[in-house]
Amino acid sequence: MPPRRRTDPVEGRAALQAWLADPTGSPRSVVRTAVRFTLEELAEVAQGNAVEVRVPPDGAVQAVAGPRHTRGTPPNVVETDPATWLALASGALTWAEAVGDGRVSASGERAELSAYLPLQAARRR
Repeated sequence: MPPRRRTDPVEGRAALQAWLADPTGSPRSVVRTAVRFTLEELAEVAQGNAVEVRVPPDGAVQAVAGPRHTRGTPPNVVETDPATWLALASGALTWAEAVGDGRVSASGERAELSAYLPLQAARRR
């Protein structure tokens, strides 16, 4: 069963479009909604609990098939800032570029999201 969305899809898409139109000038509330919306989409596309994807301070999800993490520090973690996450989700930045530039911290053998990015709802049109 897919994870339940907490962000209204209409609001999420609108926030994402607003961020795509003005990445540096979007209000925090718009960025937060766009980040949460795209994290929830990732959790739907890459169902599982093997990787914890963190975008502080806006959200985190567990995704990618594999062994479920239950307590302590997860063995597979991806962490980045909101602007980098939204650039990855929209295809404005590739996974290889983000990791290579140190804009994404990825630890663990399953902490590799290039197969899932960019996200369908976030792709630049």
